[in-house]
Amino acid sequence: MPSSPCSSQNNRLPDITESAGDTLVYDREILNIGSSDFILIDEVNEKKETNLKTFCKQIANKTKSAFRRKNIPKRLPFLQWWSTYTTEDCIGDLLAGITVGLTLIPQSMSFAALAGLPPQHGLYGSFVGSLMYVFLGTCKEVPMGPTAIVSLMTYSTLNGRGPVYGTLMCFLSGVIQLIMGLLGLGFLIDFISGPVNAGFTSAVAILIVLSQIKDILGIHAVGSTLPHMVVSLSKDIGNIRVGDVVIGSVCIVVVLLLRMLVLIKVGPKEESERNKGQRIVNRTMWLIGTFRNSIVIIVTTFIGFLYVDSSGHDVTSNEMPPIPFKVIGKIRPGLPDFDFPKFSVAADNGTTVGFFEMVSNMGSGVIVLSIVALIENLSICKTFSVGKPVDATQELLAIGLCNIGNSFFHAYPGTGSFSRSAVNAASGVRTPLGGLYSGILVIVALLFCTPYFYYIPKSALAAIIIAAVIFMVEIRVVKPIYRSKKSDLIPGLGTFFACLLLQMEIGILIGVGLNLISILYHAARPKLSIRVNTTRSGINYLMMTPDRCLIFPSVDYVRNIIIKHSLKQNLPVVIDCSHIYGADFTAAKVIELLTIDFSRRGQLLFFYNLKPSLVTVFEGVRPKDFNIRLFYESQDIDQLLNKHMIVNSTPADG
Repeated sequence: MPSSPCSSQNNRLPDITESAGDTLVYDREILNIGSSDFILIDEVNEKKETNLKTFCKQIANKTKSAFRRKNIPKRLPFLQWWSTYTTEDCIGDLLAGITVGLTLIPQSMSFAALAGLPPQHGLYGSFVGSLMYVFLGTCKEVPMGPTAIVSLMTYSTLNGRGPVYGTLMCFLSGVIQLIMGLLGLGFLIDFISGPVNAGFTSAVAILIVLSQIKDILGIHAVGSTLPHMVVSLSKDIGNIRVGDVVIGSVCIVVVLLLRMLVLIKVGPKEESERNKGQRIVNRTMWLIGTFRNSIVIIVTTFIGFLYVDSSGHDVTSNEMPPIPFKVIGKIRPGLPDFDFPKFSVAADNGTTVGFFEMVSNMGSGVIVLSIVALIENLSICKTFSVGKPVDATQELLAIGLCNIGNSFFHAYPGTGSFSRSAVNAASGVRTPLGGLYSGILVIVALLFCTPYFYYIPKSALAAIIIAAVIFMVEIRVVKPIYRSKKSDLIPGLGTFFACLLLQMEIGILIGVGLNLISILYHAARPKLSIRVNTTRSGINYLMMTPDRCLIFPSVDYVRNIIIKHSLKQNLPVVIDCSHIYGADFTAAKVIELLTIDFSRRGQLLFFYNLKPSLVTVFEGVRPKDFNIRLFYESQDIDQLLNKHMIVNSTPADG
């Protein structure tokens, strides 16, 4: 009988004997995860000398481990599920992929218009990324493609410079995301807090609605900030087209009504208690509600065809047809050509704009867009992880490579979409292979349906966008934030108004800045508990207890308080270091000055329960006359005070 893994000595898992925070103790081996600069360490381990040779050796070991056979499935996640793929999985992925694809096609064209690019560029970014994510992605619900937030940020960054800049922006954002994944810089995303993210998302939703009002009204307007948009809309408000208003308004109402249809359930609340007829009706209503965008596009396209055909307009010309509403017009048919992003472009005056000038023209929006796209994608992964850990590094690599791949097919930046992820999950997707069928459906649309896209009313696409983003305004989070911590409303509201009134990348940086200011303020102003204690022998002393680590923003503040109260009370001072779990060079220098001050005026200063790791930090400055007095047992204070009182009083008695 073969021995089980549990009984095998070699395969036995180590016993966990202790667990504390991010430190796991396996028998006698300790695994530390995360930064150790300010962790609580009671013992000082033997110092290991670090030089260039050892550093290079560590890098080589990390690189070697990344390409070990056991780590390959982490970087190619499809290897984890491909061997167990079943027929049921295939059917579930096929149905979900087709459902998401029918949602993706009209959405991608709408979002391309939002980005200020021709509609086909939204489709270009909807199949290569989907196919690549099948092999690289870890979350089965994520459908790669254009999104509302990324599209508006693309519009703001490009500022009307056209598809060539959009393709380069897609490539650069992918490179930035890939580098972040390779260097483990995903932690930077953690600096965008929930309130900042909510304020940013709400502001973007309002800006998106305003940007689409022009197509609903059939007028011309530009702008990427609230004041600019309002002024631009008011200038052309006299040229409203009734046909666009009617089609746009009706489409918004229809899309919202069909959206509500998804929520309606016939029969008992429990699925198992419904009969076959009720399940068929519920499934039919769900499909109609899910395909609402496609239904609206198909119907309005047919209406557009009837109007254009009755007008006798030549659809091969570059002129727009003389009908009561605007249509998309000519779209380049077929699949995009495989081509490298352009790193230079010819200007109107005949000169050539180089790579660095192109990047300078786009500004910091490329970096901010890359981070926002990652936030969107990781938020989806966390939502659908169902208790499983999210491999943020792999998602960074996957999104980066997908955007790089998209850039070779004339796409603009994309990421995972919340709305399509919800459709994917509700459709019963089993694995990331569902993205394959969505991508194939987009390819079919590009090959055979582009002639019919000519007749799609622009107001119908605008209606789809408006109906999708109005629910992104996160009013519901204001009350919980207010009840939880009122000060968190400051960065949230600051981000909201800054994104509305300024460029979006500036707005989100302001929000992050407000968060950092709050964090730094609390780090610079630790609380100190101050009280007068009396020993058993009747000696009074001043006990001061800081509540956190000593680092450079806070040490001068702590020193001033200690000096102020020590002079006022004129008693021996004991600093309780039980809560001080970290210190830096600046803190060590301040402690040196503090001990010198106390020594010069003959006032006693003791440090209680100072961690050995902190003693090492303080000794590292090698100060002169740095006679620090330490003790670790509370009962020792009585003996120490009596001893030093006798020593200090002996010369005076003589």
